[in-house]
Amino acid sequence: MSLFQSFNINASGMTAQRFRMDVISQNVANVNTTRTEDGTPYRRKVVSFAEKDVTPFSKVLNNTREAYLGNGVKVYSVSEDTESDYIKKYDPSHPDADADGYVSYPNVNIVTEMTNMIDASRSYEANVTAFQTSKAIALKGLELGK
Repeated sequence: MSLFQSFNINASGMTAQRFRMDVISQNVANVNTTRTEDGTPYRRKVVSFAEKDVTPFSKVLNNTREAYLGNGVKVYSVSEDTESDYIKKYDPSHPDADADGYVSYPNVNIVTEMTNMIDASRSYEANVTAFQTSKAIALKGLELGK
């Protein structure tokens, strides 16, 4: 693996975590959205990651002449959380209340979202630290060449 490839891997991690933070921010911003364009309450979105351009281990083992290429991470999908139900609150004066007076609010839990935001932030920081370490190694290598 080349040194510059490690920069690309760390950059892909930072990009993926930044995107995850954007989606979490969207969830928090819509915590009280009871009606979207399709008439239903906002549904929480979840980001899934996958490894970029996965090389099977058997291929790596059989082709020992080729260098193993780790290529980082990519956003695999952004899906709606359909496993958790909407939050029902009694408010008969609300325009979106049903016949029984209950309003369906998004399935967004602020505590969960803030925990996910902290996790994404820490992952981003870890990628920044790895990037800075790779950069320091490259600079030391250049100093040796003087």
